[in-house]
Amino acid sequence: MDKIIFTEEYCQPEHLHPFTLTRQMQDIRVGIFTIREKWERMLQLPSFDKKENDYKDLSGALSLEEAAQKGTCFMIHGNILPTPKIIKAIRRLKDGEFIATKEGNGVIYRFTKKQIVDKHKIKVGKAITVKEKIQTIEYPWHIFQLNDWAIRQDFAWLTRKRKSQSISKTNRVINPSQVFIEKGAIVKYCTINASNGPVYIGKNAIVMEGCMIRGPFTLGTGACVKMGAKIYGATSIGPYCLAGGEIKNSVIFGYSNKAHDGYLGDSVIGEWCNLGAGTSNSNIKNNACTVKIWTPDGEIEAGIKCGMFMGDYSRMAINTAINTGTVIGVCANVFGSGLTPKYIPNFSWGSEGVRSYEFQKALTDIQNWKKLKNKKLTQTEKTILAFIYKNY
Repeated sequence: MDKIIFTEEYCQPEHLHPFTLTRQMQDIRVGIFTIREKWERMLQLPSFDKKENDYKDLSGALSLEEAAQKGTCFMIHGNILPTPKIIKAIRRLKDGEFIATKEGNGVIYRFTKKQIVDKHKIKVGKAITVKEKIQTIEYPWHIFQLNDWAIRQDFAWLTRKRKSQSISKTNRVINPSQVFIEKGAIVKYCTINASNGPVYIGKNAIVMEGCMIRGPFTLGTGACVKMGAKIYGATSIGPYCLAGGEIKNSVIFGYSNKAHDGYLGDSVIGEWCNLGAGTSNSNIKNNACTVKIWTPDGEIEAGIKCGMFMGDYSRMAINTAINTGTVIGVCANVFGSGLTPKYIPNFSWGSEGVRSYEFQKALTDIQNWKKLKNKKLTQTEKTILAFIYKNY
């Protein structure tokens, strides 16, 4: 069986903290799909993860030897975004050939068991250079900075030769040819402006009356935009999320809630997060200087506009005021007066991080939130969270 093998090796996943603490790079959402979903759909192949011998190795993780037992493998760096031109180049590869960036770095390899040298090495031959720029997600702010481009790419590929569900005449729509509504979605009495980018509404999603949406915009399966929301492009709201208030140029991965009034801009929100009513973030400094973001390797400049990055399972109290360029770790319970600190560690209890979330209570609270969406906390999630709690 031919297959995709994703690898994080040489991709420095630690730079994408906090999102890569709980997932592989290829499971980050940007545009309509996660990176993994894009590759699987465009290459029409199943995917697996290269075994890295760390706590994120799951049942789908394979060594190179295991992966190459049958069929052809395409080993792909987990932070690369596919395009039709790259897919065409991959289909032309021969065994042992690889695609390289203009700088000469190999990022996509084709191999069979004949190219396996040892447990961690494959024999490579000819390098193929792709002329177009290869888009990669290297730091958290790249997720929202590339979201406009990614939505357009995904929309063009996903809707090609397909017909949208009819758009209700109760809506005011500008450029309807760039609006695609999947079956089962309900969109009525809304204003949708697709003149600056496409608008995609996923299966069984709901856009309540009075919403104002400007593309590029995507709403995932089963997600809901609540009444009177104001959403600017480029925004991606993942599956089974609740969205409300004002949102601009942000990505919400899935199963998270930003359901009430308040502003979210130039930000990335992980899975199973909740923003309390009235919560707003700053996305530009008062002096309009470049925003510096906390990373494990020190502060790095991310541009003039940069909001917040919120790890999975984290939650905020009502009326939380979030500082420009704030990084919030995994499973933090954020509350307190005034602007938040620029960095809130994993399992914090309160925005100052004076106390840590008691682990068993954290698991109980996550389980309670998951029940609201008819899901359960899995043993795999517990194992990953326990490792993060002890080691990060």
